Amino acid sequence: MTTTILIQNSAVVTIDDAQRVLNPGYVLIENDRITAVGAGEAPATARKADTIIDASLMAVMPGMVNAHSHLFQSFIRGLADDKPLLEWLKAAIWPVAQALTEEEAYIAAMVGLIENLRSGATTVIDHQYVHTDPHNDDGVCRAAEELGIRFMLARGWTDQDYHPAFMETPEQIVAETTRLRQTWHGRDNGRIRVEFAPLIPWGCSDATMLHTHEISQDWRSGTHIHVAETKTEVEMNLESRGNRHIEWLDELGVLGPGFRVVHSVWLSDHEIDLIANSGATVVHCPVSNMYLASGVARVPDMRNAGITVALATDGPGSNNNQDMMETLKVTALLHKVNTLDAMALLPEDVLWMACRGGAVAFGQPEQIGSLEVGKKADVVLVDLDTPLAMPVHRAPSALVYNAGARDVDTVIVDGKILMRHKEITVLDEKALLAQARQSCANLFERAGVVVD
Repeated sequence: MTTTILIQNSAVVTIDDAQRVLNPGYVLIENDRITAVGAGEAPATARKADTIIDASLMAVMPGMVNAHSHLFQSFIRGLADDKPLLEWLKAAIWPVAQALTEEEAYIAAMVGLIENLRSGATTVIDHQYVHTDPHNDDGVCRAAEELGIRFMLARGWTDQDYHPAFMETPEQIVAETTRLRQTWHGRDNGRIRVEFAPLIPWGCSDATMLHTHEISQDWRSGTHIHVAETKTEVEMNLESRGNRHIEWLDELGVLGPGFRVVHSVWLSDHEIDLIANSGATVVHCPVSNMYLASGVARVPDMRNAGITVALATDGPGSNNNQDMMETLKVTALLHKVNTLDAMALLPEDVLWMACRGGAVAFGQPEQIGSLEVGKKADVVLVDLDTPLAMPVHRAPSALVYNAGARDVDTVIVDGKILMRHKEITVLDEKALLAQARQSCANLFERAGVVVD
């Protein structure tokens, strides 16, 4: 049975190769695919759609990809404000994470995924490294499956020099990631994906990196890893291995198109060249980098070198939210002030990173990231009929500099409406929030965490 949705009378920000903005324009969806995108009035045949959405005074854009998060941190936001990365881990992450159960991981993920939807992200990559309960990963995937969002479980691992509660043997890492891939990868019309995600260079041995990379190649899958987030971590690698993070990946022979290197703040010119030549993708987390005072990634230099850059919020423990609309504006402003160049990043550049760059990071650039015929129907409608945006001279500018999560009106993933008129349609959001408050309180009590 075919289900059709027509979105009409809007400014359609396509993020296609020509960066077309069709104002007014329309988008036609059939089942899970976009079947027409055009300027002006929709043809008569399209106006017979099952659902017709009048998007007057709205912008219609592709769903954004939040290319790096840690959803379990929904329960610990605000716990360790004003601390650098390594102190923040000890104060907030490790005590709570050791006590996390599958059900708590599920509820925390559900809260975080709804926050993503509410800020215009239809796809999330979760770098999930808390396996103290062996089924925490299943809980997170279950949340994504039930909510209907597009989702990547980047299954984190460490096998050396990290907190003992979170380290695994190489055999455990391979066996569990294989189990999760067999259980979840490709579920629900391909919405859910699974890949290896080594946590940090200093927590991962050369041998296991090589072994998991070999398996990823067999799976035709990617690899997701934090690199060069802080200057201290780069210095640690120089002392232990004699090279910098990207140099290490290159010398191992694993750096390539399937690699997503998250943060990439402290890179040398040589490392930028290595990433560019390899075809790897950088995932930029500007709010988190500012929150933890980690530094400013050289995004304009990366883009000039031809590197694909995606955008992300990072986990809500170091942000403290999952607001991709906020990330758009912060990205643009951070690099303008850092380079003292008002033209460093334009609104179109930022939207491209959030959508097209994110599609590459998710491993499906041919499926998502733009409003084009044949692509998946992951679509977001943003209300611009507000005092905060009026008058709208250019829709891309308004999306980046004026709009916020409060203005996201409708979210469609895989052709299904998950939010309409700013209300989540697939579950009782208030009931979930009440459940989350109680679940978090129970978790903190077991973990011995006292909130001042």
